[in-house]
Amino acid sequence: MYGPDATFLGVPAADLDDPPSFANAHAVVIGAPFDGGTSHRPGARFGPQAIRVTDYLPHDGSRPHLALGVDPLVELGVVDVGDVEMLPGETERSLDKLEAAVERVARSGALPVVLGGDHTIALPDVTAVARHVGWGRVSVVHFDAHADTGDTQFGSLYGHGTPMRRLIDSGATRGDRFLQLGLRGYWPEPETLAWMARQGMRSFEMAEVVERGLDACITEALAIATDECDGVFLSVDVDVVDPAHAPGTGTPEPGGLSSRQLLDAVRRIAMEVPLAGVDVVEVSPPYDHAEVTAYLANRVVLEVLSGCAWRRRGFGGSGAARRRPGAPLLEAGSPEANG
Repeated sequence: MYGPDATFLGVPAADLDDPPSFANAHAVVIGAPFDGGTSHRPGARFGPQAIRVTDYLPHDGSRPHLALGVDPLVELGVVDVGDVEMLPGETERSLDKLEAAVERVARSGALPVVLGGDHTIALPDVTAVARHVGWGRVSVVHFDAHADTGDTQFGSLYGHGTPMRRLIDSGATRGDRFLQLGLRGYWPEPETLAWMARQGMRSFEMAEVVERGLDACITEALAIATDECDGVFLSVDVDVVDPAHAPGTGTPEPGGLSSRQLLDAVRRIAMEVPLAGVDVVEVSPPYDHAEVTAYLANRVVLEVLSGCAWRRRGFGGSGAARRRPGAPLLEAGSPEANG
């Protein structure tokens, strides 16, 4: 919707109204240029374009991964169906259009990779995937500085501070299969925290991440996420990263993860569990500096896709995440792969 008509790093374009155009794809990129749910700084409507084009390498639809030995864009046959038309001022209509687009991709058998947009879009994204995988059978691993579990935002049920409550209230996902990593700061208030506790949500606040280590927290989160669920939805808000590493976002909160931690984390998750959907949200280019945040979001997408491509080759196991960059690929189940 905004800017030149470009695809993610030059992958082939496809059309949601032409199913054969993405029939052979294992991952499909969808743009969600929506920031009508922001509560502070806007601009995330320009996020999809920035995530697609920010790179210093040729936009040739190929990105060999140095550490994993895969080319995710090629091996997964990634295509880009462009932006869903999400009209400013028409929140519910926009969210409905996005839900229909994500569901169409999910039912094709491909992994929907949604580029946001503010975090309001997690509601249609996860809902659509749950309609395909099974209502209540999709767990969510959610990286964010904020819980996004508010009851309302400025009197509205829809906003980037409320989607996770809407998802749990609807039954699309279970509260006790909702894992949040990186929470910090001064919100939500006690009433919302009490609601989260009643749902059985598991939140790894930054204080716990620092004390235990991110790897240990992810191990616990993935054990819960894969219990009695058939797929995992990965939702990444770039404000989970410290604003020193990701300044271009709407609600920055100091004291977050480093870029390196987030990239390692999402790659590990994609390598170890069956992903049913992904979104990367809250990139606001007007507040970015030297495209730092856009570069990070672009690499988050690439790390996820690389992990998926590696897993699709038939590897796996918890040792995958500990593989040394540049080391030979390890067979799943080998002593080396098991650490």
